[in-house]
Amino acid sequence: MTVPLPTATTRWRCTLCGNLTRFDVTRSSKVVEYVHLDLAGEPKIEEREVLSETIESVRCRWCNAADKVELVDRPGAGS
Repeated sequence: MTVPLPTATTRWRCTLCGNLTRFDVTRSSKVVEYVHLDLAGEPKIEEREVLSETIESVRCRWCNAADKVELVDRPGAGS
């Protein structure tokens, strides 16, 4: 089950404990990166393009609840 991303007008909230600020997010991404290697062989990512991204799960950091996170309105988002 995928979890929707928060938007400019919504945020995540744990329905079990009420947490609004701390979550462990598991996501899958498909990206194209431009990697520049210096002369010593150390890589540095100079450009990153996200082709697709899916949030697979969001777990509450406070109470460790999985599948208990919902989207709620941000305060003042409607003004």
